[in-house]
Amino acid sequence: MQQLIQHQEEKKGVFFALSAFIMWGIAPIYFKQLIHIDALEILTQRIIWAVVFLIIISLFSSQLHKTIAVLKQPKQLALLAVSACLLGFNWGLFIWSVNNNHMLEASLGYYINPLINVLMGYLFLSERLRKRQGLAVALALTGVSIQIISFGSVPSIALSLAVSFAFYGLLHKKTHIESIPGLLIESLILLPIAILYWIYMEPSETSSMFNNTASTNLMLLSAGIVTTLPLLCFTAAAKRLQYTTLGFIQYIGPSLMFILAVQFYGETLGLKEYITFGCIWLALLVFSWDSLRHQLKNKIA
Repeated sequence: MQQLIQHQEEKKGVFFALSAFIMWGIAPIYFKQLIHIDALEILTQRIIWAVVFLIIISLFSSQLHKTIAVLKQPKQLALLAVSACLLGFNWGLFIWSVNNNHMLEASLGYYINPLINVLMGYLFLSERLRKRQGLAVALALTGVSIQIISFGSVPSIALSLAVSFAFYGLLHKKTHIESIPGLLIESLILLPIAILYWIYMEPSETSSMFNNTASTNLMLLSAGIVTTLPLLCFTAAAKRLQYTTLGFIQYIGPSLMFILAVQFYGETLGLKEYITFGCIWLALLVFSWDSLRHQLKNKIA
């Protein structure tokens, strides 16, 4: 009976994981519909409506008291203030990269992210690198180094997305705060900045929602759902699946971005992209193989 329940929970976990990473992977389609709006303006709307959506979720899931409890902890709030800045930067850069035809580099950033996470664990959490993990990180660094040395080009968008999100995850390991209260507080920290920007920014054709078409306003209002729904699915999956399984499914997101960029939005791969992506994909194969072997070894033990 217990095995049956566990199997059902794993099936639910796979469903939630697939939902999360598919939504993250096709998110560029949504942002491409807002290409006529400045990235900072979209980010402002994203923060404001994320707060609204998260408050509604907190009320319905009875988690508002958890948010209030965190607000009484200065040390946790300080960490969340830093993570909020990282999150706002990551959101803004992702929107800008998608709407300025740098989706390939954005997908590269999310391919690199798991490897950066491993490196962060080694550097800041005293986690030991297994040999194949070290090889995977070395292969990723080799790909980036070849692009920098041979082509004089730094994949700044990819590295910025990967590193900012890795540090964001690292800070959350230090806070031990549940995702909904944590994301709500981070969004609340960013909210005054977003409102001030909305008030004092140079007026644009879309800055006043009263002048927008109904379809544009609907798209902007949807920013809160686009921001939080994948995260809720990811949280539900993380509670039900082993980290290794979740790691394999994670590659759906950047893979979908890659396909969208090349097949639908006209971005092309040059020699430097082939070399860099080739090294990263090889690194991920080594990393995934090591993770699978480690999981099977633990099961046998």
